[in-house]
Amino acid sequence: MGGQKKGGARVSEDAEEQSPQRLQAILLADSFATKFRPVTLERPKVLLPIVNVPMIGYTLAWLEYAGIEEVFVFCCAHAIQIIEYLEKSEWYSHPNLVVRTIESHKSISAGDALRYMYEQQAETSQIQGDFVLVSGDTVSNMPLADLIQEHRERKKKDEKAIMTMAIKQSKSSSLTHQSRLGTDQLFIAVDPLTKQLLHYEEDKIDHPRGSVCLDKSLLESNPSVLVSNDMQDCYIDICSPEVLSLFEDNFDYQHLRRHFVKGVLVDDIMGYKIFTHEIHSSYAARIDNFRSYDTVSKDIIQRWTYPYVPDINFSGNRPLKLGRQGIYRACDAVLSRSADVGASSVIGYGTKIGDGVKILNSVIGNGCSIGSNVVIEGSYIWNNVTIEDGCEIRNAIVCDGVKIRAGAVLEPGVVLSFNVVVGRDFVVPAYSKVSLLQQPTTEDSDEELEYADSSSGTADHLSGLNLQMESKASELGPDGAGYIWEVCEGAHDEEWKHSVAPIPKDKLAEITQAIDDDDTDDESVVPTSGELKSDADSINTDMNDPNDDYCYFEKEVEGTVLRAVEENIKVDLVTLEINGLRLSYNMESADCAGATFYSMMKLAVDTPHNSASELYKNAASIITKWKELLGFYVKKIDEQIEVIMKFEEMCQEPPKELGPLFTQILHLLYDKDVLQEDAILRWAEEKAGADETDKVYLKQCETFIQWLKEASEEEDEDDEDEEDDD
Repeated sequence: MGGQKKGGARVSEDAEEQSPQRLQAILLADSFATKFRPVTLERPKVLLPIVNVPMIGYTLAWLEYAGIEEVFVFCCAHAIQIIEYLEKSEWYSHPNLVVRTIESHKSISAGDALRYMYEQQAETSQIQGDFVLVSGDTVSNMPLADLIQEHRERKKKDEKAIMTMAIKQSKSSSLTHQSRLGTDQLFIAVDPLTKQLLHYEEDKIDHPRGSVCLDKSLLESNPSVLVSNDMQDCYIDICSPEVLSLFEDNFDYQHLRRHFVKGVLVDDIMGYKIFTHEIHSSYAARIDNFRSYDTVSKDIIQRWTYPYVPDINFSGNRPLKLGRQGIYRACDAVLSRSADVGASSVIGYGTKIGDGVKILNSVIGNGCSIGSNVVIEGSYIWNNVTIEDGCEIRNAIVCDGVKIRAGAVLEPGVVLSFNVVVGRDFVVPAYSKVSLLQQPTTEDSDEELEYADSSSGTADHLSGLNLQMESKASELGPDGAGYIWEVCEGAHDEEWKHSVAPIPKDKLAEITQAIDDDDTDDESVVPTSGELKSDADSINTDMNDPNDDYCYFEKEVEGTVLRAVEENIKVDLVTLEINGLRLSYNMESADCAGATFYSMMKLAVDTPHNSASELYKNAASIITKWKELLGFYVKKIDEQIEVIMKFEEMCQEPPKELGPLFTQILHLLYDKDVLQEDAILRWAEEKAGADETDKVYLKQCETFIQWLKEASEEEDEDDEDEEDDD
């Protein structure tokens, strides 16, 4: 980076005292990146559909719901398309949200956009005070009012506190060092008391070793530093007006994180500070690449983003009907009786599906025509797509107007841009990106550049890219139309890392082998999670705890169960989500049983109660209503014993309210057919040989155990009598 000019706030700092501030937001309607090419050469990223609704529709719906009163939508590439969309949508006349567009054809980065906003601000004073800064590819349901108030209160006490970043726990893969959104592992350090951000790193992590070096100076001015590598940056920021001023005064700030955030952290002259706010139960994610497109789509279908889900009316969408197994279907969709639509699928309006079609974990848009004996799995078919007989499509994205001729095959990771034609029986190779536009001869690799100076809003006038539209291209067979783009040198790994397709087994094997071959004995680096204190030579860390994965798994199951109870979600949908977590964390059915029961009991404890009897009523109500969910994972005796052991652990946890109710709840689980007598008696037998301190709850339920034994013996005697009679 070049030399910097340090500056302060020149935007009015007295706005809050002069009049009540409107809750405002700046929405960047350009990602300034090339990750969605070639699709974004023809349509802006924020208008790409995710589960049949444009991305920006989710962002605006959330901002309005969260209490934002005015949004400035900053448009760069394909500005006319975005403005036309907004003018035709409900947002231009919405009673609770004022949407204003700002257009700039010269901004090629987020930094340029915010500098332009500052110039406009100097003339119009549109930004009245603190504002929310988000991208138009953000999907969230998190509340904002309290977060904004927290930022303002902090600013009153410390005028240098200019930004609060929203973060969320999200464990990265131990193999790929990527989050479930396909983004690089994030390493941050914060003050555990004030939550001030002290270090932010997502570029230079030593991936094979999973380690990073910290500057010792962090400890010189901070008595305690909390370091973490299991956080996701939500890219939702609460900013003070000084943020715009700093972009104006530091011309080389281009990227919000790599330049601005890091610049503030290393600047010891102005002394500005950035703070973090961790969200827990809410959802927040940015669609940064095709893998996050896939992940967020699945989260929407599985209702993590409620109320922004396909069966709810928002942002002008047409609600779909939710059926069993998480299948959403338009009322006028026409399906052959022999068509098989599997779990977690969406069928849009006006779509026709032929005989013998199999669809699983896929989204089908509006106005599509699907022939006979077609297989679509893990794919996203946008609007007005024609798929002829006998085609196979797995883990692919198919844009508007595409035609796939009979017998064609799309291998995993394929992206077909608008109006492409795949020839009869043609096999599109894995990870191919196909467009009617020829690939640029030279493509700028700078992440910020995805800029189209298009006065008409179409791809025809894309300048500087040397793209040509031809009436016919035959790279997809004699009767096909489209160009298969070549993978840029050095970018092959990005293809499978950022694809909608699962990571191939051979790639996982390569990574595993590389890790095994790597020497990890160097102790000169700091583990990437834990609390480092200046008066100690060690780090508090649970990175090597064998129970670490289970802790993350249990927390995610708890969130799933809580949401299911709050939103009264059907049991089969909840089971589907827990099964997905089970596969992600490589857990057994017994682990699911323990985590599900733990979540149910924790909910009972967290529900208000004034006595043990009220706590028992809470537990009884939850068990009665959700016994089918728990029953799905306790079909075997070992799984039932796992539930009892988990219950013992909970009874010993502070404030130990469940302890006195152990026998009652155990009896209830037996009465509700969740636990069989064989499981309870086996648990009692195993406990009989334990230390006295470990037999507290066995002794508490002695009477119940004795009753079960007697009942079991009577049954055995009856069985013997029947055999004698025979």
